[in-house]
Amino acid sequence: MSTGIDIATLGPLSWTLLAVAALIVGVSKTAVPGAGTLAVAMFAAVLPAKESTATLLLLLIVGDMFALWAYRRHAVWSALLRLVPAVLAGIVLGVLFLAFASDAWVRRGIGVLLLLVVAVTLWRRWRARHREADVPSGPVAAAVYGTLGGFTTMVANAAGPVMSMYFLAARFPVHAFLGTAAWFFAVVNVSKIPFAAGLGLFSVSGLWIDLLLLPAVLVGAFTGRFLASRMSQRVFERIVIVLTVVGALYLLW
Repeated sequence: MSTGIDIATLGPLSWTLLAVAALIVGVSKTAVPGAGTLAVAMFAAVLPAKESTATLLLLLIVGDMFALWAYRRHAVWSALLRLVPAVLAGIVLGVLFLAFASDAWVRRGIGVLLLLVVAVTLWRRWRARHREADVPSGPVAAAVYGTLGGFTTMVANAAGPVMSMYFLAARFPVHAFLGTAAWFFAVVNVSKIPFAAGLGLFSVSGLWIDLLLLPAVLVGAFTGRFLASRMSQRVFERIVIVLTVVGALYLLW
């Protein structure tokens, strides 16, 4: 584990961005999946790219614990089990990619993929409405979304939008959506720790930053729990799609 950056060099603006990002992590875990991409962007703007990924990962795991506490009984296990092989393959690809690719190339590639995922999901839903056909969410969709989700979560903690599109395509109600996502990310994020450690992404300064930002994650998680119980299905879906597009455009930029 490296010592990382000097925390003393972070100014008020940097700490403000990190605190807002930590708040967003909490909200994204308990109310608005996909918003976590904004936190990824903020962390990468303040910290070195690879260190920001590992530092944010630990905060995401804290958020996962609160999401499980709130929605653990609402998961659709059949959907999760279909994703396992593809997600594992995606994580391995992400590890290999991190070892060789530049940050800029990776982020732009992910941005393009996210926009394609949104476009395909909206097209499928439009076709389902007009042709009265079910939106496919079986083995093929699980393989595509799962591999992309595993890859993007390992490379940039950016699987939120990808998996949001998968769960949205399956037409999960709000609580089933949040419960399934909670179990998915809790397991996946914990499984990423040894890979990130093996790549030398964790640092002492990153752990101190996580400790200082922990209260903001907790506030965000409770705020998200309050919002989720008062949010309609239509509003929820629109927020997920908009935030996915915003996150993808940021990664491209």
